[in-house]
Amino acid sequence: MGGIVGIYGFSKEWRMARFVYYALLALQHRGQENCGIVTFNGESLSQYKGSGLVDQVFSNQNILDELPGWIGIGSVTSTIEKDSSKIQPVIVWEPVPLALCFDGKILNIKDLVEKEKVNGENEAEILAKIFSLELEQTGKPMKAMVNFMVKIKGAYSLIVLTGKGEMIVGRDSAGIKPLTIGSFGFDYGVVASESCVMDVIGADFKNDVQPGEVYHFDAYSIERKQVLKPNPKFCAFEYVYYARPDSILNGKSIYEVRMKIGEKLAEEHSVNKGEIVLGVPETAIPFAMAYSNKTKTPLGIGFVQTGRRIRSAIKPTEFERIVGVQLKLNPIRAAIAGKKIVLVDDSVVRGTTTKNTVNIMRNRMGAKEVHVRIGSPRLIAQCPFGTDVPPKDELIAVHLNAEEVSKVVGADTFHWLSLKGLVEAIGIPRKNLCLGCFTGKYPQINCKER
Repeated sequence: MGGIVGIYGFSKEWRMARFVYYALLALQHRGQENCGIVTFNGESLSQYKGSGLVDQVFSNQNILDELPGWIGIGSVTSTIEKDSSKIQPVIVWEPVPLALCFDGKILNIKDLVEKEKVNGENEAEILAKIFSLELEQTGKPMKAMVNFMVKIKGAYSLIVLTGKGEMIVGRDSAGIKPLTIGSFGFDYGVVASESCVMDVIGADFKNDVQPGEVYHFDAYSIERKQVLKPNPKFCAFEYVYYARPDSILNGKSIYEVRMKIGEKLAEEHSVNKGEIVLGVPETAIPFAMAYSNKTKTPLGIGFVQTGRRIRSAIKPTEFERIVGVQLKLNPIRAAIAGKKIVLVDDSVVRGTTTKNTVNIMRNRMGAKEVHVRIGSPRLIAQCPFGTDVPPKDELIAVHLNAEEVSKVVGADTFHWLSLKGLVEAIGIPRKNLCLGCFTGKYPQINCKER
């Protein structure tokens, strides 16, 4: 799981590192373990990477001044890397210098290692070496990307910055991983995992990079090509949890989708005579707002955040997840004590954090009743495409039904949103969505050239 950005400045006066830095801050929710920036200054690639949040790694603002250049790419990731050189964007110097960052999972990575005779400590490094070989053989970045994408099978959005100052971006044929494109004025020069980046850095959001599509940027032109035959299977979990509410993905406003999810949840599982609706920060707030409006139940603020904003669900250990919840979910006693609570959350994975939250509300804050409503269907399968969903045997919905989960977490009642309700809320035909984590059936991804 991660977020990527590439910005091509069409003037050598630009200092792109700072723009990439702010873009990564906007994508921090997509990865909180590592981050990095690579720039091109007309002669060579410069890099700075590290483990931690973006503002921690780049806490010394002089670092950005030491990354010269008018072209830059960057990445945030949720995978722990022991060797900082393996943090994305990964640079390879031979046979052709380039940097690569990507979000996703390559399914045929072992076959690629054998066939291409390359090695690496992670997928990004392997992909960078393969692309470098393709670029050496073809001499043309667009042709290299065509050959590259035909070879790799998986879900990905990726950005490559060459040692000659060319930027190439691509998205898999299913479009499972998001990728958007924007501009400064008339020039398309910004590519990012989410459109919120455009707003943050003052660019104009234009569109999504379409499934199977490639863009090539150089000092003189922008070239677009449909490389793979598109077969859209957009990740439904982006709309439920991962994407920011101020983003637009695949033509759909995340905020509007989440409001519709709240309405659907109210239609399917309203609580009789609920006294207050509380949303779990931050993703579930739009769910709770719409649920409140639909059921005419007062909306309250139930929790106050302590410290930095972190996404506890994507933390690598159980201890970090529990501590993360404690920090971001400090309950407000006055909103809870003696009341019949409707607690709205985006998802339940293992059930541990939900149980902890309900226990605090009931036993420490004095809630009279706690009714849990979840704005997504049952999570029953691990994602093979790089989305942070735990192994199947850790998912509470695999083992228990709603009534059983209610007893385990200590709630009076517990309900998930239906799959039908989610699809209707997203507003994209079911055949064009990846719903695998809710159904256990994941799409086949083709890498056939169009």
